[in-house]
Amino acid sequence: MSLITDRTSSPHAAPEPASGGRAANRRAARRRRRSTPLAGRYIGYVLYFVGAGLISGAVVHHPLDPARYTMVGIAGVVVFLMATAVNEFLLVQDRPPLVRALAVIGASLLLSFGIGMLSGGLQHFDDFPARGAVLVPLGIVVSFVAFVLKDAETSPRLLVSPLMLVVLLVAGASHLGLSTLAAGAGGEASEGGGHSHGGGAAETDDHGSKPESSSPAGGPSSPTVPEETPSADQPKHTGDGHAH
Repeated sequence: MSLITDRTSSPHAAPEPASGGRAANRRAARRRRRSTPLAGRYIGYVLYFVGAGLISGAVVHHPLDPARYTMVGIAGVVVFLMATAVNEFLLVQDRPPLVRALAVIGASLLLSFGIGMLSGGLQHFDDFPARGAVLVPLGIVVSFVAFVLKDAETSPRLLVSPLMLVVLLVAGASHLGLSTLAAGAGGEASEGGGHSHGGGAAETDDHGSKPESSSPAGGPSSPTVPEETPSADQPKHTGDGHAH
């Protein structure tokens, strides 16, 4: 027992490491998130995805109806910013200062457009191949930059790093591949469109109408009608009677 007490009371015992740093902050943030109500977290995530979906649809379909899809995009931005307010300000105990709050809102807005371009370009690539080949790589870069600026635990210096170079290479490779697919899809669509218009059908209609118009113009039917009509009339017999 004395040995045990001597060991425990030894002045040379290693001190316990003090807790702190980013790991402790992450654990504290997780505990705070767990203490938030489930309904609030659910509403926050639903607003995130609904806003991103509206923005993606507006970005892709904007050339079809600019007025309509501009309103859809504005609605998506409002919903996404509501999600940011719920997740970043209402559901946390330590609210960020004003400068950080404005930075988070701006980065969230940029992130919403990046996610919208990426998801919309992939989802509607068959409908708009050339547009999707531009939206997808642009969405990759914009969403990554916005996420780095929005994340409080990530330094903005990450934007000038090998990871950023990898993101740019992935975006460039996706643009090259999707552009190749879009060129092939455009060629097939043009060929299919030429065959679907079907000029031969119009020619058959013209030829079909011409013989129909020429058949009544033929003389076999027209002389038979007047020949039959006088033969059936009685004045012809009266003429014969008077001749004899």
